[in-house]
Amino acid sequence: ADDFLAIYKVNVVGAYQMVRAVAPHMRKVGRGAIVNNSSIGGVTGIASSMAYAASKAALNMMTQSLSLVLGPEIRINAIAPGPTETSALQKTAGEFAQQMIKTMPLARLGQPQDMADAVLFLLSDKASYITGTELIVDGGLTARP
Repeated sequence: ADDFLAIYKVNVVGAYQMVRAVAPHMRKVGRGAIVNNSSIGGVTGIASSMAYAASKAALNMMTQSLSLVLGPEIRINAIAPGPTETSALQKTAGEFAQQMIKTMPLARLGQPQDMADAVLFLLSDKASYITGTELIVDGGLTARP
């Protein structure tokens, strides 16, 4: 229970506190955009980390709900990264990740720059009509059968 609450506090309460801190400033200037960092685990679930998956699903719903409160001045979205090539992934799931790549339409792990590009897109004026959603950035992993 303590681990579950700690994960929830970081992934949901932390994001909410950030929004509370920046929203008044964004409203004052009449515009703004926020991007939360979710995970495909919040969309598909993860058997090995239910607390993490549940917290990311809660973050996705909070993002959607906040879009109803913050608009029209402030847009809020989330990215839902899939497997991304990081040292942490290589330490914990290196061989599993290599097997997963074989089933992915784009046949590669995401790069940190792929995630940064998704965030920059959602923050840009090119995404000015997008709010309350999560952008899945997973190389097609969630599209596989």
